[in-house]
This record gives sequence, structure tokens and C-alpha cells, in this order.
Amino acid sequence: MEKTFEASLAELEDIVTKLESGDLPLEKSLELFEKGISLSRECRSRLANAERRIEVLMKDADGELTVGELDTDEM
Repeated sequence: MEKTFEASLAELEDIVTKLESGDLPLEKSLELFEKGISLSRECRSRLANAERRIEVLMKDADGELTVGELDTDEM
């Protein structure tokens, strides 16, 4: 099962905290760094996809992007 964006981000934050502690052996640090890079790319890709989806949803009938206020009362 694929992790949610939030779960991936939380795992990335945990990795950063562990790496910043500096108390890990080199091999473990490299392993965590590689995992962190992978998670970072995954999160960035998901954000880019979400942005593209929002742009498609925000286009008007002429294909132009429209800007409107977010109605927070409906949330």
C-alpha cells in the first residue's frame, strides 16, 4: 500500500532529526540520507502533481487560469 503524502513527510522529518543528531555510524547515516532523498523526491513529485490538478480545475471555459478566493466557510 502506498504511503500518504503526510506519512512520507513525517518519515522525512524523522530522518532529518536523526541525521542532525550526528550520533549515527557512517553507514547508517548514508542509508538514512538515501532514504531521505527518495522521500524528498516523492513528496516533491506529489506536490507538483497536485499543483497541476489544481491548475486544471481552475481553468475557465477559455482555458485561462482563473483566480478566485477560497471559500473557507465550506471547509
